[in-house]
Amino acid sequence: MDDQMKKSSWVPTNPNYDPNKPMQIGGQAVIEGVMMRAPGSVATAVRRSNGDIVVEKEPFVSWVEKFGFSKIPVVRGAIGLIDMMYLGIKTLNFSAEIAMMDEAQKGRGNGRADDIKRKTQSNLTIVGSLILALAVGIGIFFITPLVLTTKLFRLEQNAFEFNLTAGIIRIAILLGYLGAISLLKDIKRLFMYHGAEHKAVFAFELNDDLIPEATQKHTRFHPRCGTSFLLIVMIVAILSFSILDYFLIKLFGAMTLFLRLITHLPFIPVVGGIAYEFIKFSAKHSTTWWGRIIVAPGLSLQRITTKEPDLSQLEVALVALRCALGMEDAKKYQLRIIAVDVPEKVVASV
Repeated sequence: MDDQMKKSSWVPTNPNYDPNKPMQIGGQAVIEGVMMRAPGSVATAVRRSNGDIVVEKEPFVSWVEKFGFSKIPVVRGAIGLIDMMYLGIKTLNFSAEIAMMDEAQKGRGNGRADDIKRKTQSNLTIVGSLILALAVGIGIFFITPLVLTTKLFRLEQNAFEFNLTAGIIRIAILLGYLGAISLLKDIKRLFMYHGAEHKAVFAFELNDDLIPEATQKHTRFHPRCGTSFLLIVMIVAILSFSILDYFLIKLFGAMTLFLRLITHLPFIPVVGGIAYEFIKFSAKHSTTWWGRIIVAPGLSLQRITTKEPDLSQLEVALVALRCALGMEDAKKYQLRIIAVDVPEKVVASV
């Protein structure tokens, strides 16, 4: 095991953290920043090209909590998955706007706010982006493996062997995709912020000081990571779809690609819900010997999707966390438009 992983055991000691409740603190890396979600609010901190940190904070109650699904196993995971994808796209959009604004300032040579300030995407546009992301993800990671397994192998009538083969193809696509994008410079930066997010969450859960120097000592591998969730989804899919296919073969006598598509695709939310319950359970028991075995594949995958952050990136993650928790006023990090030709002159605030 990596020495880094030995430095911090995930045994929450913060009295404000309850592992039996829905995930209270979580986050996501964004462009040059981190989004942190706490009970009732979300804060996204982004480092600007001039070194400033900008924070956008807003109230947030998930659909799971709003409509009383938090105590319904599987259902809470399926709904929560869509909920977090919506929030993720929204916060990524905010960080992209900050990056484009900085680029516009550099290119124009002036700081006129009415020239470079951009409006946040409407909810309708974000929903459209969410639908597109879901469609692409389902097409690549679910439809493609089914088609390839059907066309390349004669396993249609064997429920387990077919889904095991499709699952291996699915995981191979995921690993290939993550490995390829990890070579990109901008993605490496994103993965460093992902590591910063994990370390900050660990610092909170272990009741450590929320400062960069103290947070740096924690591991970047967290058992509740979304990367681990993706891998668990793919493993759960093998077993779930095998059981589904077994009963479909008993019912219809034979399986076809069309029958698999119209039955597997609607079943994906159930797979996501089961995976959520599994990762929640495994994270809670990740310090036991058998728990460490369960979470090991997901932690290994994080070697690709997380990188060691520097202190400035940890500072951004901790600002997002403190603002989300209400420990720091997000207004301190209000967006300022600085004129390029007149250094440090604030020409607009939003």
